[in-house]
Amino acid sequence: MKFILGKKLQMTQRFNDTGVVPVTVVSAGPCTVTYVKGEKDGYRAIQIGFETSRKKLTKSLEGHLKDLAHFKFLGEFRTDAEAKRGQMLSVGMFKPGDTVQVTGVSKGKGFQGVVKRHHFSGSPKTHGHKDQLRMPGSIGATEPKHVLRGTRMGGHLGADQVTVKNLEVVEVDEAKNLLYLKGAVPGAYHAVLAISGEGEAVFGEPAAGPAANEENKADVTTGHEAQEIKPEAAPESLDATETVPAAAAEQVRVEKKEDKK
Repeated sequence: MKFILGKKLQMTQRFNDTGVVPVTVVSAGPCTVTYVKGEKDGYRAIQIGFETSRKKLTKSLEGHLKDLAHFKFLGEFRTDAEAKRGQMLSVGMFKPGDTVQVTGVSKGKGFQGVVKRHHFSGSPKTHGHKDQLRMPGSIGATEPKHVLRGTRMGGHLGADQVTVKNLEVVEVDEAKNLLYLKGAVPGAYHAVLAISGEGEAVFGEPAAGPAANEENKADVTTGHEAQEIKPEAAPESLDATETVPAAAAEQVRVEKKEDKK
């Protein structure tokens, strides 16, 4: 069980034998298990809370967090691990060298054109292209008489849930609840991040691991168990060393000899 909620603080660097390593500093935890989902919920998952809030909660949420602190953020992770309500989670569960995935909301860029949103190259800057440098150009043809669905045009960019996988844990500071992750993570500074280890799914996504592939070794096309195909046995009337075409040729020779007599 390796998952936790945190906030993105800043980017910095660390030095090792190979050189400089860019890292992202994340203030992760401590988190508290608020709910453990099981068979009655239809799937197994663990919900954790992060950061306390001074605001008054709704009655339904107060009942959900009874005897616990009023948490500002709640995150759910699909896992088969065992946990108890009220259990504390800290960054101590992670070790340097672990591989994790980070889920967060990317930076919102607002309304952007096709050059920034879809990486269009733009039009030539000469030969009559006045005021057309960053425009998309034609968005349809004469025959359909309408714009096709899915045509890439300007629109809202960013503010999407993004998951970055295979990030290495460079350093763990348990005293300050800090995680140093190699590379960049989605979101602006102080954005909430969900950090999970291998085999754990974030925000209700199904966790698929090697065990899922080993459980079902059935035939993909038919859904039945794979069976070994055995070669057909030779007819009993033929000799074990004699093949069917050879036996047919011998019979033809016998018929020709009878005709000559």
